[in-house]
Amino acid sequence: MKLTTQQFDALAKDLDNIKSNVKNQLGEADARYIRRVLFWQRISEISGRILLVLGFITPWLWAVGVLLLALAKIIDNMEIGHNVLHGQYDWMNDPVLHSKRYEWDIACDAGSWKRTHNFEHHTYTNIIGKDRDFGYGLLRLSDDFRWRVRNLWQIFTYFMLSALFQWGVSYHELAGERVFFGRKKQKRHSQVTDSELKRAFFSKGGRQLFKDYIFFPLISGPMFLWVFAGNWLANLIRNLWTSTVIFCGHFTEDVHTFSEKDCENESQGQWYYRQMLGSSDFTGSKALHILTGHLSCQIEHHLFPDVPARHYPDMAKEVRLVAQKYGIPYNSGSFASQYWTVLKRIVKFSFPIKAQPLNSAVDAP
Repeated sequence: MKLTTQQFDALAKDLDNIKSNVKNQLGEADARYIRRVLFWQRISEISGRILLVLGFITPWLWAVGVLLLALAKIIDNMEIGHNVLHGQYDWMNDPVLHSKRYEWDIACDAGSWKRTHNFEHHTYTNIIGKDRDFGYGLLRLSDDFRWRVRNLWQIFTYFMLSALFQWGVSYHELAGERVFFGRKKQKRHSQVTDSELKRAFFSKGGRQLFKDYIFFPLISGPMFLWVFAGNWLANLIRNLWTSTVIFCGHFTEDVHTFSEKDCENESQGQWYYRQMLGSSDFTGSKALHILTGHLSCQIEHHLFPDVPARHYPDMAKEVRLVAQKYGIPYNSGSFASQYWTVLKRIVKFSFPIKAQPLNSAVDAP
């Protein structure tokens, strides 16, 4: 459905009102919430690392330690790190929970993430040629990209990317800027120099490798290999989980793509419209929402990235009504069903036959 200019303006007003109503109520309850999450995340990490060492008593303690450490890493990355780095809690002026100071437990440098994700992806969501997150330069997920032989096995590329997701995210900006290979695109203007990118990449990645695979295993003495393996497995679980959540919010069967021409001179209402068409939600329990960093409400996150994510499930009820009001598709389903459509999309565009687009930009602003 193509909206009129007046409808786009009305859409912007309705969504702005939803945002302002929530932001006007931010206060102590939100501060208590995120500090409580941080507290339990740290308890989970400390407990997990202790139980890994106590695995000599029984392997069950080691197994529980792996799960607790994986849980700590997931919560650090999703509910704390991702949301804090969006500036959702900057208003607190907390010495830790501020977007300029927080550094998360992942190979990707926080500064690189904010450049490629916060600015580039959230500004140019699903605009082919401007949003490098669409397929991450590895996967063909629409007919907007020409087919290459390597796409035949991209389902395996996807699973490999998921297993190594923290490193894929860390390398994403360097690949986009062609730091180690090829020539830079003429129209691309880097925010930082290649040397700064390389220094941040190797410095942050090196610290992560040292922490998980040298420092903690060494101080565990005879449990070196058990702790080494436990850290590796916890990182793998975190990588697979975060990748799955992110793909379910961005690459389901019905998300739309856009051309640069579609989005020229975009109004606020048109930008909102594009975010709604280019995102997907999935339903679940409160625990699931927390474990996803509330990216189970990806539509709401794309609409309101600087609003504390704990409010997204309630905001989603209002956003759905707004979508119905203007006849805008609201892509939501169960976690399993959304993930199934992600896999279908990856397989569908693995082949050279030009597919009927899963969605098109013909209705884009």
